[in-house]
Amino acid sequence: MTRIAGDWLDRPATQAVCRMLEDAGHRALFVGGCVRDALVGRAVGDIDIATDARPEVVTALAGAAGLRAVPTGIDHGTVTVVSDGVPHEVTTFRRDVETDGRRAVVAFADTVEEDARRRDFTMNALYADARGAVSDPLGSGLRDLAARRVRFIEDPEVRIREDYLRILRFFRFHAWYGDPDAGMDADALAAIAALSGGIETLSAERIGHEIKRLLGAPDPAPSVAAMRATGVLMQVLPGADDRALAPLVHLEAEAAVAPDAMRRLAALGGESVDDRLRLSRAEAKRLDHIARAVDDGAGPEVLGYRHGVEAARDAVLILAASLGQPPAPDALDLTIRGAQRTLPVRAEDLIPEYEGAALGAKLKEIEARWIASGFALTRSELLNGA
Repeated sequence: MTRIAGDWLDRPATQAVCRMLEDAGHRALFVGGCVRDALVGRAVGDIDIATDARPEVVTALAGAAGLRAVPTGIDHGTVTVVSDGVPHEVTTFRRDVETDGRRAVVAFADTVEEDARRRDFTMNALYADARGAVSDPLGSGLRDLAARRVRFIEDPEVRIREDYLRILRFFRFHAWYGDPDAGMDADALAAIAALSGGIETLSAERIGHEIKRLLGAPDPAPSVAAMRATGVLMQVLPGADDRALAPLVHLEAEAAVAPDAMRRLAALGGESVDDRLRLSRAEAKRLDHIARAVDDGAGPEVLGYRHGVEAARDAVLILAASLGQPPAPDALDLTIRGAQRTLPVRAEDLIPEYEGAALGAKLKEIEARWIASGFALTRSELLNGA
C-alpha cells in the first residue's frame, strides 16, 4: 500500500476537517496536487479534499464542528472549510454534464471513479485518505507519476475539448513533473496540434497564468520547444523565438541565478506580450526594463549603471544565450559595479551658467564623456572639459 506523509497531513486543523466528514459517515479524500506533490517529495501548498457529501451537508457539518464554511465555488460543489486559519477546499464528487472548452456544467457523483475520470492528467487523479493511504482509481496515476510521464486521462482530444486550457497545462506539467529525456506522450501532442486553435477562446488572464508558471519551472525549454513544434507557441505569443531559452537556462544555472519567468519571457520575445498574457503593471514594467537593457548595446558595467543590477544581469545572460556563448567571467560583477556608480557632477555644479533645457543637455554631455572614459574622469576633469 502506497502512503503519503507530511506535517500538513498530520496537522490537527486538517485532521479535524477529515474527522468532521468521516464521523458523519462520509468519505474524506485528499486529491490532486497535495497527493501528487507529497508522493514526489515536494512542498504541499493548497489542500483539496474530495467527498461524497453534498455542499449543504459539508456546510452544516462545518458549522456543527465549530469550523467556518465559505461557499467559494458552491455551484461546482466546492466549500472552503477554514480550520484554525487553514483553508481546505472540500468538493463533492463530480462528473461533467456539458463542456464548451472554457467552463463545465457539472453534476454531483457518488463514486470516486466518476470524480477521477473528469480530471485532466492521470497523476492528478490520485487520492489519499486521512491516514495517508493512497488510492489510484483509474489504475495508471501512480505508474505515470513514478515514470514522470504526463498523460491525459483516457482520450486526449476529449479532455482538451472539455477545457482548452489543458493544452497549456500539459506543457506546464511536463516542465515541472515530466522526464525531459523520455519525450512527451505522442497521442497528447497529436491532439494538441489538432486542437491548438481552441486556445483563442481562452482569456488572456488564464493564458498568462499558465505561461508564467511554466516559465518559472527549473527547465521549461523542452516544453516550450514542444509548444513551438505543435504550433501552440505562435498561437500564444506570435513572433516568439525560443532558440535562446535552453542556453539561457544553462547560463542561469552556471551563474547560480534563480529561474525567473520575466527574464525567460524577455528571451522569447513576441508581439503584444503584455496584452496577450495580461501581465500586471509590475511585470510589464520589469519586462520592458529588461528589453531596454538588452537593446542598449553597451557593456556590462554601463548596463549596470544605466539599468540597475537586475535588468543588467538579465540582459547579459540573454545576450550571451542568444550568441550561444557564456558571458565574460567578470560580466555579472561588472553589472554590480556599474549599478553602484554615481555621476560625480550634479546639477548645482553647473548653475547658474546653465539653466533649464541647457542644464539638462550639459549634464547628458558630461555623463556621456564620463561613461566613454570608462567612468575614469574625475569631477574636476568633467567640469573643466577634460
